[in-house]
Amino acid sequence: MTKKPIPRKPPQYVPDTKEKLTLYVTLMVSTTLCISVLAMVVAFMLGLWAKEVDNAEIFKMISPAFSTLIGGMIGFLSGIKLMQNEDKSKSCKD
Repeated sequence: MTKKPIPRKPPQYVPDTKEKLTLYVTLMVSTTLCISVLAMVVAFMLGLWAKEVDNAEIFKMISPAFSTLIGGMIGFLSGIKLMQNEDKSKSCKD
């Protein structure tokens, strides 16, 4: 009588500390970006319907900050993703 081997579960992947930190930072940056964009859109909308405020002045004040914030956050997120891809390609070569 032959004994059948006991089926074992494949080992689970456990992310390392760097991956957890990258995920946490990415989620925090994404959340901050969403909150900031929503706040700026609300400011735009309130500025459009406020009678005592000149619409051109609101757009002059908020537009550069809006562009800077969006560009900075997107650049940061893309940098994180590029670093992740670079780390994976280095580990594949090893």
